[in-house]
Amino acid sequence: MSTVLPVDAFTQLLPAMLADLQQLVTCETPSNDLIAVAAGARLVAAQGARALGAQPETLVLDGRTHLRWRLGPGPRRVLVLCHQDTVWPLGTLAEIPWSVTDGVIRGPGCFDMKAGIVLAFTALDRLRAAGADLDGVTVLVTGDEEIGSPTSADLIREEARGCAAALVLEASADGGALKTGRKGASMYDLVVTGRAAHAGLEPERGVNTTLELAGQVLAIAALADPALGTTVTPTALTSGTTTNTVPAAGRLAVDVRALTVAEQQRVDEGMRALIPRLPGAALELRGGINRPPLEEKASAGLFALAGAVAARLGLPAPEGTTVGGASDGNFTAGAGVPTLDGLGAVGGGAHAAHEHALADELPGRAALLAGLLAELLAVRGVGDPDEETAGE
Repeated sequence: MSTVLPVDAFTQLLPAMLADLQQLVTCETPSNDLIAVAAGARLVAAQGARALGAQPETLVLDGRTHLRWRLGPGPRRVLVLCHQDTVWPLGTLAEIPWSVTDGVIRGPGCFDMKAGIVLAFTALDRLRAAGADLDGVTVLVTGDEEIGSPTSADLIREEARGCAAALVLEASADGGALKTGRKGASMYDLVVTGRAAHAGLEPERGVNTTLELAGQVLAIAALADPALGTTVTPTALTSGTTTNTVPAAGRLAVDVRALTVAEQQRVDEGMRALIPRLPGAALELRGGINRPPLEEKASAGLFALAGAVAARLGLPAPEGTTVGGASDGNFTAGAGVPTLDGLGAVGGGAHAAHEHALADELPGRAALLAGLLAELLAVRGVGDPDEETAGE
C-alpha cells in the first residue's frame, strides 16, 4: 500500500513553505550570472539537505551549477526535476519585491519555478517522515533551464534513463492545469555575409545583407504550418553598421515550436535547405533542434494516475493541456520516459511583471505530488531494468 498524506498535513506546513520560498526568491538567480546561480544553489542545497536528510552532489558544468540527490542505493526509479535559475536580471527584486498579500505571492521567480522546488522538498520530506522508502528517487535542480539547458541537457537525459517516471515541478498552466504536452523548441541563428560598398557612390558594388535577409525572412516564415500548430517566428534581426554603407554582415534569430517530432524535423530540413538569393551572398546556419516535443502520449499514464490520486485526496480532478513553451520535461519525454509536467505552483505571469503564485494552492499541490510519488514507488520493480536489456 502507498503512503497517503492528506492535504491538511500540508496545510499546517504552509508557513514553513512560504518561509523557504521567500529565502529562494530573495536570492536572485538570473541564468547568465554564474555567481548568482551558484549562490542560489547553495540555498537550495541547504533546504534540500534538511528535507531529504542528505547532501547533494554539486555539479559545475562550464561554470554553471546544478544539484543532484540520488536517494538510496537501488536503481533509479523516479526523477523529480526542477530548475532554480530565472529570467529576471539582478536588481529586479527592488522593483518586484517579495510579498504575500491576500494570499498572492509575488517576487521574481516565485511562480517560475522556485515554488516548485519548495513543493518537491516538502512532499519528499513528509513522505520520508511518514516512513516511505524513497530508494530510487533522484532530485535534480538545474541552473540553466531558462536559456535552453546548454550544460544540463545531457545530465537530465542521463538521470532520466531507466526511470519509470519524470515529474517536472514547472509552474502549472492556467487554472492549475497540468502540462500534458509541450511543443518542441528549435532555435536558429542565420548569419549572412555580403560585401560592403558606399551606399551613395557605388551601391551596385556591394552585396546587401539587409536585402538578402528580407528575402530569407519570408522564406523562413513560410515554413510554419498553423493547422498543425507549427510556428516559425523570425525574431531578432541585425544588419549593417552605418547608414551610408551597404551592409556586409547580418544575422537573424528564428524561434520554432512544433507539436510532433515529424514537424520539428520538417522545419529543420527546410532551414538547412535555405540558399542565398543575391549573387555573392553567403549563408551560415547555426543552432538547431533544442528540445523535442513532449507529446501527450508520454504523459497519458501519469496524468490518469494524478487524477486517481486527486480523487483519493478529495482534490478537484486535474485538467491537462498542451502548451507552446518548452521545459526540461521535453528532454525526459524525448528520452522515452513517461513525463508529467506543470506539477508546481498555481498562479500566472511567468516571465512577466505580474508573475504570482497562490499561497492557498500550495498544500494541495504538495499533497498531489506526494501521492504521485507514493503510488509510483509502491509499484514493485518500477524503474528496474528489463531482464532482456539488463546486460546491454
